Amino acid sequence: MKDGKRAVFVDRDGTLNINIDYLSDPAGYQLYPGVASGLKMLRDAGFIIVVVTNQSGIGRGIFNERTLELIHLRMKELLALEGASVDAIYFCPHHPDDRCACRKPGTALFERAVRDIGIDPAISFVIGDTEMDVAAGKKMGARAALVPEPRNRAKTLKEMEGWKARPDFVGADFMDAVRWVLGDTN
Repeated sequence: MKDGKRAVFVDRDGTLNINIDYLSDPAGYQLYPGVASGLKMLRDAGFIIVVVTNQSGIGRGIFNERTLELIHLRMKELLALEGASVDAIYFCPHHPDDRCACRKPGTALFERAVRDIGIDPAISFVIGDTEMDVAAGKKMGARAALVPEPRNRAKTLKEMEGWKARPDFVGADFMDAVRWVLGDTN
């Protein structure tokens, strides 16, 4: 999309916040250190911030969309306390067996954000903690940073050797990926 906006698409669980399997209580939502500062830096540099997240807990019947809405409200509150925010949140509610186009590594949610917001994927980035995040970003034509979840870092890096979609950068943490994005665009 010529003359489109630059964006950073970020995964939620394991990237922005500590990954609690099927988080269903907003009180349990915890940002990783440095995330709010990193998002603020990206915003200050002119990036649109879009969260794209698989939330199969809905499709599995573990929680509903209202609960997810409350979790996202909690995320926004925690970010706001540190002067940060996101522009949009897109989520896939489907079970993995549904084989929908919106579940990462599918790109339907990214494509919707591109249309809704006027984003140019060619000048945009993805930051995530899994192969699904990297693959979706690469399919969209964006550059992708992998920030392995701390508790799974060694396992993810070992598995990465067999991935078809390779990240453009592997960071130690979210702020490391932010510095890479900013260094790659300045």
